[in-house]
Amino acid sequence: MQRIMVVNALEPEESRIAVLEDSVLQELYIQPAGTEQYLGNIYKGRITNVERGIQAAFVDIGLAKNAFLHVSDVKAGNGESFLPTDSPTAKRRKDDTPIQNLIHKGQEIVVQVIKEPIGTKGPSVTTYVSIPGRSLVMMPGVVHYGVSRKIADEAERERLRKLLTELELPKDMGFIVRTAGVNARKADLQRDLRYLTSLWQAVEERIRSSQPPALVYQESDLVLRCMRDVFAPDIEEIVIDSEDVCRQVSEFLRMVGLGHRRLVKHYRGAAPIFDHYHIESEIQKTFHNVVPLPSGGSIVIDQTEALVAIDVNSGRYTNEADIEETALRTDIEAAREAARQLRLRDLGGVIVIDFIDLRLEKHRREVEKTMATELKRDRARSRVLRMSRFGLMQITRQRVRQGTKFALYDRCPTCAGAGLVRSVNSMVPHAMRQIRLGLSKKDVETLEVSTHPDVAERLANAKRQDLARLEEQTRTRIRIVHCPSFRPGQLEIVCHLRDGKKLTL
Repeated sequence: MQRIMVVNALEPEESRIAVLEDSVLQELYIQPAGTEQYLGNIYKGRITNVERGIQAAFVDIGLAKNAFLHVSDVKAGNGESFLPTDSPTAKRRKDDTPIQNLIHKGQEIVVQVIKEPIGTKGPSVTTYVSIPGRSLVMMPGVVHYGVSRKIADEAERERLRKLLTELELPKDMGFIVRTAGVNARKADLQRDLRYLTSLWQAVEERIRSSQPPALVYQESDLVLRCMRDVFAPDIEEIVIDSEDVCRQVSEFLRMVGLGHRRLVKHYRGAAPIFDHYHIESEIQKTFHNVVPLPSGGSIVIDQTEALVAIDVNSGRYTNEADIEETALRTDIEAAREAARQLRLRDLGGVIVIDFIDLRLEKHRREVEKTMATELKRDRARSRVLRMSRFGLMQITRQRVRQGTKFALYDRCPTCAGAGLVRSVNSMVPHAMRQIRLGLSKKDVETLEVSTHPDVAERLANAKRQDLARLEEQTRTRIRIVHCPSFRPGQLEIVCHLRDGKKLTL
């Protein structure tokens, strides 16, 4: 299997990175134009209020909205330990100490963003600060040494643990060997250790000298972050369309001792790099609800505020003789594609997949196994529950930022994101009801009805006699105004009173 990393950084407003496996897009990372990235940043903040009812606090870190700090993310300062993990932050505390006994309003506190602001919510933060290197994650103030649970080979885990014990590790610092540290030598870990220690000393100096709220550590940009976190020895090429970024990546690889600078290639083709590798069309498909499957079936993806719903359709294979085998084959294809789409679209939270019903228990277990295997490739943490008798599978996937679609697209101003607008047939009786409401007000001389031209035309024609009757009964003039700038479902009623005042419904 050939794996290559393609970097589109020619436009300074937006960077994009894709990982291809045998020319198939498997991973996609985008840093949208004009959006700041907060995940992983460390701030010196001040607690604005402590909410006992929800056992959480809000911290002013200098952003538009205060950050949310849950009690389980408040370090008690007693050298707590936690299990090895590949998460960029430490595992939450699980004792029952109330938050009011740990922190108080007005207190200065050092926190790290673990979840980007999403929608109307501010960022989520933790006091379990951690800084990732290439092979190690350093966790100041938490004494623990371990190896990522994603490294399954027990012999390799034991070798890495032994290498950790041979290093001169600073006191009151925890270290975990990351998944990227597989096959690392002692010299690699030592180099990472020196880099992280030096970096933390600089952060500590900023913490001492800064007044809250202040940014004391900022995560790397998208390209260097992916080189640190995503690049792996099995990637055969790194193709970049920007000469400056080529130099940065080569220097970064040299600095961290990866020795893979020869893999970095500057793309000089006439066509945009993502079009050359047929990635652009694949990206556009990730914004479509319907995703075709190789067998002729499809999956339909709908994202809501509460959850992501994925429906599996069998397509043209419904006529085959063995319905159970057809359903199994389609469901396995759907599980693979659904896992891929979750990565590409960066969908998180609760995900419910409605597979085609399978009669045999062993077939349901096979689909579950396929989904679990595919999700192991995902850098985000996830959990798969067993498929129900009705073919429903529930998945939880770590959500640390808004999905790719919402990061790149604005909500439609016409339908407000619903995908539907009120029909003309429905708007006409609605407008008539609003007109009657306006006429019920006292001292109305003229009623002005502004709406979309299609609705206005229907009112002026189909409701001409009704409007004339209302004018006669109320002795009020009714004006229908065509407004091309109005949305199809938009209606504005203005009552002009006899004393010259206006009343807008």
